[in-house]
Amino acid sequence: MDDHLCLLERCELCPRRCRVNRLGGQTGYCGVPDRILIAYYGRHYGEEPPISGDMGSGNIFFSSCNLRCIYCQNYQISHTITGREFSIEELAGIFLELERQGCHNINLVSPIPYIPMIIPAIEKARSKGLKLPFVYNTNAYENVETIRLLEGFIDIYLPDFKYWNKNIAKRLSDVGDYPEHAQAAILEMKAQVGDLVVKKGIAEKGLLLRHLVLPNNLAGSRQILAWVLKELGRDTYLSLMSQYYPLHNASQYPMINRRIKDREYDELIDFLITNGFENVFIQEPESAEEFIPDFRLRDPFSAITK
Repeated sequence: MDDHLCLLERCELCPRRCRVNRLGGQTGYCGVPDRILIAYYGRHYGEEPPISGDMGSGNIFFSSCNLRCIYCQNYQISHTITGREFSIEELAGIFLELERQGCHNINLVSPIPYIPMIIPAIEKARSKGLKLPFVYNTNAYENVETIRLLEGFIDIYLPDFKYWNKNIAKRLSDVGDYPEHAQAAILEMKAQVGDLVVKKGIAEKGLLLRHLVLPNNLAGSRQILAWVLKELGRDTYLSLMSQYYPLHNASQYPMINRRIKDREYDELIDFLITNGFENVFIQEPESAEEFIPDFRLRDPFSAITK
């Protein structure tokens, strides 16, 4: 048995620290067993331009999530245990298949419960000649010690800093300690890979931080951007997303039962410009209007201009 699989005997991969024995058939909050469950994999064009490029990102959408966002756009995948089962050897084969298809990278989406299986799969694929960079696409509700396991395996970190306020995080995603863990995890990611390096329009290594703007400033967007300025620096690559749409159970909560207003988004862009951020991707207002909750969406990101 691979050494990393021992982590499943008392699972503490994420801050929930369920401490269940997944090897013994138990499951914790995320519901993921000791097997790899993938809902979808393939070429994907819905990421930021340095990730998707012209040939697409090789996305692997793992089943389940350690959050329960009431507005989740992929709740059919993230709130359930679904998809096809794969072995570690088969996962390595998927990596190689995506490389053969010409994808720019391997994009691991919602990978937290699967880290003990992902690491040996990366080792196997690299031993067979895989050269593509790996993208770690996460909600940032992570343990620092788990992120440290990924050093040398992950080239590009793509976290979403979702909330500044713990009470809002608890109400909207059932995770009251989100802000503290997200901050610590993102700092560790930055320490490992540095700022994003983009060559010929394609990301090779580094951190690209996402933030989804919510109605009524529920995400604490201004505070998050101020934290980024202070802790990560204005050279940080940011993706300021305006695509929020009230899906899943959001209609039951009046404060988030609408798209964001232009004013709410423009104020944040003004903050970024005023503070000298240049490596920022913004979304056009029609992102939400065109939103379709499937894998075919290509989000219209555009680089910020001063």
